[in-house]
Amino acid sequence: MTMKTCALIAALVLGGVGACKKSEAPAPAPAGPAVPGAPRKVAVEAGSNGYEPARIEAAPNEKLVLVFTRTIDGECMAQVKVAGGTAIDLPRDTPVEVPVTVPASGEIKFQCGMDMNTGVIVAKS
Repeated sequence: MTMKTCALIAALVLGGVGACKKSEAPAPAPAGPAVPGAPRKVAVEAGSNGYEPARIEAAPNEKLVLVFTRTIDGECMAQVKVAGGTAIDLPRDTPVEVPVTVPASGEIKFQCGMDMNTGVIVAKS
């Protein structure tokens, strides 16, 4: 079908809507909270390269929800500990939400259950 034919079909059938436009990728989700005042969600992959991202910058005292998804087998990434707290199980390919409040200054560390892979949340003003 030629562009001229395509334009004619679009004008006649769809009232001028571009029926022959290439499909576009969906727009990325906006950063920050989906609901005003709600904690910001940050996706963290627990995979073969450790945690990605391994460094998360946030405003001092900001409330975050880290959404960990383990993408590999093995014991090492099967758990995460945030700020030296209790180990949290990370079932494979299942998002697990972990709420965190960023300190007024400094950082909070998170690491795998075997303390081999680490990440950090940094208060950035």
